[in-house]
Amino acid sequence: MIVASNLSKRYPGGYEAVQDVSFEISAGQMVFITGHSGAGKTTLVKLIASIERPTAGSLVVNGQNLSALRRSAIPYVRRHLGMVFQDQKLLFDRSALDNVLLPLQIVGMPRRESIRRAQAALDKVGLLAREKARPIALSGGEQQRLAIARAVVNRPTVLLADEPTGNLDADSATEILEIFADFHRVGVTVVVATHDQNWIERYHPNVLRLDHGRLL
Repeated sequence: MIVASNLSKRYPGGYEAVQDVSFEISAGQMVFITGHSGAGKTTLVKLIASIERPTAGSLVVNGQNLSALRRSAIPYVRRHLGMVFQDQKLLFDRSALDNVLLPLQIVGMPRRESIRRAQAALDKVGLLAREKARPIALSGGEQQRLAIARAVVNRPTVLLADEPTGNLDADSATEILEIFADFHRVGVTVVVATHDQNWIERYHPNVLRLDHGRLL
């Protein structure tokens, strides 16, 4: 499903965020990427999501070698990935429903089917009753659940999240992690970058532990 071989990412100026990392994540696994601040967690998630390109090594996701992928092919690879950012990247001038509809509109899905799928995604995260609300009217936890609904509306095989509970209180964070666990239970591969050891102890996922860009 996800195979990294001697994967590295060097930024301009010589900073190596990820150094010679190798691992394999099987389909349907729940994996937490953990480590200190600056360990390379976010960079590794961005590499898997094709937001960043490797500078060395190979990274295969769903059978596609992202290291050798043409840029024009990246949008097609991302259709099978769902991505949840810490800052959500929601569109605050649109309703909750319109935010979730966006990925389906991009791929040209007919509107009636798009609305049905978007409402199902909102229902899955407990926000169907708020479909007409704009993100500004939602709590922090609700905004993160909206971001998850948008990430899964395309029914991805891999769900990625970068510190999804970093800005939330304990109760909201628990709700968010339970949603990820629910997707894992139905066979979605879930990869979460987090520094929170409590969630690792609670969910007992497979763990990739980074230290200054290297896998321990």
